[in-house]
Amino acid sequence: MKNINKFNILIVALTGVLTFTSCDDNDNNDNNEPTVDFSGTYVQQDQMARPAINTVFIAAGAPKDEFNSTIPSMMGTKYQMVFQDRLMALNAGYTTNALGMDAATFTGALATDVLNVSKTGKTTFFDGTNVLTGRALADDVIDVELLLIFGGPMGTSNPGLTSDHVDANDKAFLTAFPYLAGAW
Repeated sequence: MKNINKFNILIVALTGVLTFTSCDDNDNNDNNEPTVDFSGTYVQQDQMARPAINTVFIAAGAPKDEFNSTIPSMMGTKYQMVFQDRLMALNAGYTTNALGMDAATFTGALATDVLNVSKTGKTTFFDGTNVLTGRALADDVIDVELLLIFGGPMGTSNPGLTSDHVDANDKAFLTAFPYLAGAW
């Protein structure tokens, strides 16, 4: 019975692939290169330099749309108190984090949703010494963010809230560009 179900799923998947990848040659383009139309008005839809920060600290709907269209240099001033209020709602006992940042300093840094990059030092989200100097592929950014929100001054408070317990990728990174492993 299981094999029949697997076979049926395979047939449906192959039918879908063939249906959606079939095309006719009606592009009237002699060199077979796609034509691209860049006319029109484009609007910033999402900013997410630091994963999950925007998702956690900005409410869904209109406030998130407004945040996503705010110029990064204006974000800190405009959203620091929004972030701080949300931080205190998430962790009412927050005093400082493992970086020694109080709530205002920490949320001021987070509210400007850009990813800083060190051009001369180690590129990492956080390794205990280097902080927010970029992001290496292997950096566990969600654990770092949880640690900085819930871990307290030593990073050891609220141990049940400082990790998502996803400690490895399902596939190893490649050693050459594009570095990311292929899909399953």
